[in-house]
Amino acid sequence: MLVVGCPGCDLLQRIPPLPPGATARCPRCSDVLASRPRGPAERPLALAAAAAIVFIIANTATLMELSASGRDSSTTIIGGAYALWQQGYLFTAAVVAFCSFIAPAIYIAFVLAVLLASRHPPAPYWVGELARWAGFMRPWAMPEVMLLGILVALSKIADRATVAPGTGMVALGVLVVLLAAIAATFDPAEVWTRVEWAGGRRPPQEARSAQSSQSTYGAPAQ
Repeated sequence: MLVVGCPGCDLLQRIPPLPPGATARCPRCSDVLASRPRGPAERPLALAAAAAIVFIIANTATLMELSASGRDSSTTIIGGAYALWQQGYLFTAAVVAFCSFIAPAIYIAFVLAVLLASRHPPAPYWVGELARWAGFMRPWAMPEVMLLGILVALSKIADRATVAPGTGMVALGVLVVLLAAIAATFDPAEVWTRVEWAGGRRPPQEARSAQSSQSTYGAPAQ
């Protein structure tokens, strides 16, 4: 039994262990206090696997094709960052490469590793560390910002050149949707309930119940 304070009205109340698919709400203001999704690993695992495939396509396929004054050119996400680097915009190139390639790659890889390793508990202790790093990298994985910037740039040069979106552009849009879906379905607190302690022991039932009510990345309750 876990005692928590409601984030909406600060009412202290006890939350029993929740069955899969259940949600605990505050009796005073109806704010969600804790939830436990059904099949906590299968859906985000499928989404993460799909995101990994789409990520590879988005970074290897042509992002767009540009035709102006009889000259044709095409680029990819990494190609755009490299072009910025060659033009002397070193900081901008580094930010673009990190937020559109490095951070999403690390986030997807860590989520896949965490979900695969925790499918059959007890999960290795390093799963918790990867879950922390996945939570840290998620805000930096911003392909949607790059997609928005591309669309703004296309609207400005549409009168001067012919621009054809490539396969990479479509894959980038799908990747944005998949990353949002992963963030909405991946429950790191459920992962913590499956991680064994450093001594090789499983957390006691009360600790597992407390961890399952958390909704953010963090260490298991002591």
